[in-house]
Amino acid sequence: MSSATMVRQGIQALGRRAMEIIAGMGSAAIFLLESVRWIFAPPWRPSLVMRQIYIIGTGSLSIVLLSGLFTGMVLALQGIYAFRKFGSEAFLGPAVAFSLIRELGPVLTALVVTGRAGSAMTAEIGIMQITEQVDALKSMAVNPLQRLVSPRLLAGVIVFPLLTALCDLIGIFGAYLVGVELMGLSSGTFFGEMQDKIEMVDINVGLWKSFVFGLIVTWVCCYKGYHCGHGAEGVGKATTSAVVLSSVLILVGDYFLTSILI
Repeated sequence: MSSATMVRQGIQALGRRAMEIIAGMGSAAIFLLESVRWIFAPPWRPSLVMRQIYIIGTGSLSIVLLSGLFTGMVLALQGIYAFRKFGSEAFLGPAVAFSLIRELGPVLTALVVTGRAGSAMTAEIGIMQITEQVDALKSMAVNPLQRLVSPRLLAGVIVFPLLTALCDLIGIFGAYLVGVELMGLSSGTFFGEMQDKIEMVDINVGLWKSFVFGLIVTWVCCYKGYHCGHGAEGVGKATTSAVVLSSVLILVGDYFLTSILI
């Protein structure tokens, strides 16, 4: 085989791969738009949304709180030693709160919920797909997107900001335990400086990020489950792909959101 033929075949393979990626992105975008449209179309099923709120929110609450608590404690433990070198222990409270509210809270919550609820979401829809339950819904004139995907999207954008707020609060409490109770920092200084330095715009940035992350996680996980391959292997690959892709999009999205909202 000549070198020119090998180059041509390589370019063709690269082009096919690029077309597959573009087609997949278009399919995912159409999937999202259709799912959002069905949120506002009757018949409305609030019971399905409440069920998903319970599954995503309550099921992930303990791990989110535990992660937030120890994240705040680690930030305080590292921060107190760094600030003492510069005689700035008073800024420990606002530094921890700023880090949690704007960055770590939304990102950490999204990653934890992706591993806990997102993977289950993908597996559940994937199993329904391979066992032809989705086809059964279509045969009964029930739109699968409206029944399976739209409630999860709506529940995600509702639950993620709430879980992020709780993660921020418990993280600040963990920083208080380490900074004030363990390291001897004044509680008045801890909370006073935090009140002076943290503004409403910082809280809004964190909430907007969690809102977008909630949409990304539910969208990607539902899409991967809805378009999974055949058999148990297909469901397993879809679940792994959903968690990995969601995690990457969360980190990439966090950068672009920060650059826009900063």
